[in-house]
Amino acid sequence: MHTRRDFLLSAGLYTAGFIGLRALTSHPLAAASAELAQRGAARLGFGPLQRDPAGLFELPAGFSYVKFSERGQEMDDGLLVPGMHDGMAAFAGPAGRVLLVRNHELESAWTDGSAFAKDKSRLGKIDRSKFYDYGHGVLPNLGGTTTLVYDPSSRRLERHYLSLAGTVRNCAGGVTPWGTWITCEEVNDLPETNAEQPHGFNFEVTPSAEISLSTPVALKAMGRFRHEAICVHPTSGAVYETEDIGDGLLYRFLPTVPGKLAAGGRLQALKLRDKFGADTRNWDANSFPVGRALAADWVDMDDVESPRHDLRMRGFAAGAALFARGEGAWWGEDAAWFAMTNGGKAKLGQIFRYRPSPYEGTARETEAPGTIELFVEPNDSTLVSNADNLCIAPWGDLILCEDTNGVCRLVGVTPKGEFYVIGQNPVSGRELAGACFSPDGSTLFVNVQKPGYTLAITGPWPRGRA
Repeated sequence: MHTRRDFLLSAGLYTAGFIGLRALTSHPLAAASAELAQRGAARLGFGPLQRDPAGLFELPAGFSYVKFSERGQEMDDGLLVPGMHDGMAAFAGPAGRVLLVRNHELESAWTDGSAFAKDKSRLGKIDRSKFYDYGHGVLPNLGGTTTLVYDPSSRRLERHYLSLAGTVRNCAGGVTPWGTWITCEEVNDLPETNAEQPHGFNFEVTPSAEISLSTPVALKAMGRFRHEAICVHPTSGAVYETEDIGDGLLYRFLPTVPGKLAAGGRLQALKLRDKFGADTRNWDANSFPVGRALAADWVDMDDVESPRHDLRMRGFAAGAALFARGEGAWWGEDAAWFAMTNGGKAKLGQIFRYRPSPYEGTARETEAPGTIELFVEPNDSTLVSNADNLCIAPWGDLILCEDTNGVCRLVGVTPKGEFYVIGQNPVSGRELAGACFSPDGSTLFVNVQKPGYTLAITGPWPRGRA
């Protein structure tokens, strides 16, 4: 039997996904501005970016990258590296290796990025029972995850293989305190052509250095919607979920058994205690304040498998708050952090912080509710433009991945709301995703979604900030 005590013990065994953020939870916010960004880049960043002769990624002096696991390469299971590299997390592997579990945001018709080859000639290399949705063999769903075994000492990829098959548009996800990766389907309301299963769910993948396909189990109690990312409150086991749509909600899943998501639970949506149906997006007016922690309640949701794709509409009608394209999510020292990609007057993005109640998810929660705070909303593309995935650096800053039609950057954000650039892809429109640090903090991994490859960045990373 998996008890609450077992869960709390396992929650102490953090993976790389839970490194840092002590600093970000203990300092006041300072208003962001272009001048602040310039000072922050000089004082807090790593220096000006250097031109990359290969034209792939520009970094400050003293930093370098290696590129690996490119779309279309043959993997160790005989399949091809799928395209559309997206969310990712790093886990401690055997003998100092790092295990990366990586999403692929593919639809069934996007055969150019298929792990099974465009002509489906490699489809027979895996058992049909390991597909969540085989698409009647006509259009099998091409999303899912790959697992990579990387040696940080030699800076070499040792193995990569398909670890989840038959899902669709696996966008982001999140690490759990018990050492697994939750991968999230971001779907539209219409089913895939030739679909055998409903989509829009989360799936759990256990990292392994050995080639193994996960048994695909849809975590239906966590809701069906345009999932993006999750993070887990390690004390209560509550799971926070973002929704990637302009009128989306912020959800909380309270598992019946902490750490056992497939055992079911209760889905809720966040609402402000003092504002029914609040609009946090600030598109038309600055109605949601920056830097003010507001009391939050949670609305119970029903019919969570939502065959009509109307979960968010029903939640809003019940008083839940609206958010602008919820994307990245990450748990820090004592708070959950979320990126809303096109929030703010300029629609350039917002970062929110949720601090749970000391009684999170229990009947006593109303005595001391959790709080939601708009941490930064820069409305200035020189600071950040459409932050998508995010993670927390070992020295306590947020690291944001940009998804924009222009040059996409990795941007750091300090506890005072100061911005600085870590690196950038000089080719416009190449979305960055899946930023995460190795368990020892020596390597920052990031994906370039198109054309599809992973980078491992090393250099003089700080180990902490005074």
